[in-house]
Amino acid sequence: MSIERIPSNSPDPEWEQLVAGYLNTPAPEPALQSAGPAAAKQTLPADPMGDTPLVPGWARTTGGWKGRTAVGRVNSTRRFRKWVRRQRTEHGHGAQTFRGMRRTFLWIQGTEGTQITAARHEVQQTQRDYKAAKWAHDRRLVSGKEKDKRRRDMEESFDDSVSAMSRYRAAQRDARLRRLTRGAVALGPIAAAEGAGLSLLGGTGGLLAAGTTLLTFAFLGRRTSAGELYTDRDAKIGDGDRMTDEMVNRVYRSAKVIGAEEEVKLLSPCTLTADGSAWEVRLELPDGIPASKALGATAQLANGFGVSVQQISQAKGAREDWLTLRVTLKVPFTGKPNKGPLLAAGKVNLWEPQPMAVSERGDVTAVEWFEKTALFGGEPGSGKSAAANNPLLSAALDVIADLYLADGKGGFDLSPFEGIAQMIDTDGDPAKLLAILTHLWEVVLPGLKQVVKDHSVRKFSEALAAQDDRVRWTVVYIDEWASYMAAASPEQQKELERLLRLITQQGRAYAVIVIAATQKPDSNAVPTGIRDILSTRWAGRCMTPEASDTILGKGRASAGYNAQRILKSQRGVGYLQTGETSEPTLTQSYFYTDDEVEAILRRAYELRAAAGVLPVAVEPGVTILDHLIKAAAGTGQGNVTRAEAFAYLATVDDDFVQGANETDGAYATRAGTEIKTRLDAMGIDVPVATMQRGTQRPRGWGLDDLIAANDRDR
Repeated sequence: MSIERIPSNSPDPEWEQLVAGYLNTPAPEPALQSAGPAAAKQTLPADPMGDTPLVPGWARTTGGWKGRTAVGRVNSTRRFRKWVRRQRTEHGHGAQTFRGMRRTFLWIQGTEGTQITAARHEVQQTQRDYKAAKWAHDRRLVSGKEKDKRRRDMEESFDDSVSAMSRYRAAQRDARLRRLTRGAVALGPIAAAEGAGLSLLGGTGGLLAAGTTLLTFAFLGRRTSAGELYTDRDAKIGDGDRMTDEMVNRVYRSAKVIGAEEEVKLLSPCTLTADGSAWEVRLELPDGIPASKALGATAQLANGFGVSVQQISQAKGAREDWLTLRVTLKVPFTGKPNKGPLLAAGKVNLWEPQPMAVSERGDVTAVEWFEKTALFGGEPGSGKSAAANNPLLSAALDVIADLYLADGKGGFDLSPFEGIAQMIDTDGDPAKLLAILTHLWEVVLPGLKQVVKDHSVRKFSEALAAQDDRVRWTVVYIDEWASYMAAASPEQQKELERLLRLITQQGRAYAVIVIAATQKPDSNAVPTGIRDILSTRWAGRCMTPEASDTILGKGRASAGYNAQRILKSQRGVGYLQTGETSEPTLTQSYFYTDDEVEAILRRAYELRAAAGVLPVAVEPGVTILDHLIKAAAGTGQGNVTRAEAFAYLATVDDDFVQGANETDGAYATRAGTEIKTRLDAMGIDVPVATMQRGTQRPRGWGLDDLIAANDRDR
């Protein structure tokens, strides 16, 4: 606010009169009084008390009053706007009045409730003791002395119960009396003021008394629950203030995004989203300021708005100078994760975009997986496995999708998929992963290429899938590639990388989806040449900006997409970058519990069984001899009968499942022939021996013979 001044050489009659006694020269006559009769009309009003000697005369002229009125109007407008802004916060007068009323009520209520609760608990306990003693006394088959003792216990329990009830009622009476006393103290003045107002001034007096009462409550609630008072400070969203044009410009200036004399142009008004969770505005930066400068100043903007870094979201628009700013009222994605839509889904069609996550705005983020590959990265505990579960479960519910899975950690994340996966390794064995990739390159991919040649088309499509049953999705998921490479020999490392690169590059047109997941995203985790062609990226919480850039691409962290800023409490949250968008989006992936995963996979198993596409559950590198060894070791007898072997094999290989109309004899003949055929194909001859099972002596195989045959085969 500017300060109004008068010229330094202008006379001030009142000042001259005031200091006249301190000067040797006599005070000159006031100019307004020496102007003759015409000036008499402008004579200043008398000041008999002399209490405003320092108010200059010009301030009480017509022009002075106009200036002071203008200044007062501006200040009044500012105070009103400040008051309106304040009402939306916890310092508003409505909030103060409510707190005052609540504090008054709590004071009237007092702490006697605790005593009543304790007395009630004592009554309940003594009544339970009395019932137990009475039940023990009423038992008939008890000796006389024991009966007397139990009667005394019952009587003592009854007396204790009566005493406890008396104390409980006394506590209630005491609480009522105290509360009535405090209520009279608190509400008496209010009733007296209201009655006096109505009696003296009628309705007007009643309204005045009511207003005074509300002001009193507001005074009692002037401090927040944290003891804070309202202070005149710059408005911040973190303090409950609304976003305004002035606030946006002030924050961008303080963040050094724009200069002190520059302004951002607002392309839309500052609006609160429909769900009331965030403020949003579209803006245009001044000339010469790229969007990357604003994207890299997220921390400074968060400071200016009074929020955490996680609450600031900026997205570059269609032009380099356009931005969309979003400031959430609380840290997003800190509540319970979103339940996935696959829980209620029947069949899934992978040709359609699959829902995978929810954005900050609550929008469903879906990914179209045809001709796509993916990289999921993030430190342990960031929700990487939960995020990767989304495409895997979607593929499981599509009966024309074949799954080839490998877990380098050797954990249990992929174990539930064993019943529907074509090939799976849960041991972290590089030899098994090599067998999977070799099968894909030498068997699966040539078959898919032949389909394209037969139909003279360039790539797979949903229309082609409707014409030819050979068109199938192939989902290859490798978790912790670095673990496989660390355990592999140099020759295996070269072959593994060669096969994965070929499958990734050539399989996209044939609906082959390669998904890699890693906890430590670097060149050792996924080879650079392969990582560069993985189109869909998901970056969970990372330890460093460099690790975030390794997943999303170089320069993403400095452009505002830094996964290091994701909090540990934000489980399943990550930056999702798909092939359809050029900029990553902060999302929270759908979460499925272990029970929900098993339920979905049971439904997937049923769908595949009904469609007749269940795979033969053969682990890579595991032979019929390995299964017989496991079956023999599991009996605890050192051997396994034919019936026991058939029962075990039926759980791991569909060829050994007895048909619905197949007799026991026919099934035993077929299963025995299948075992012999497979052993002969391996060039192995295991002697058949007679086993002892109670009184029966069935035929079977000894564990030592099986192990010896396995050693010879190795």
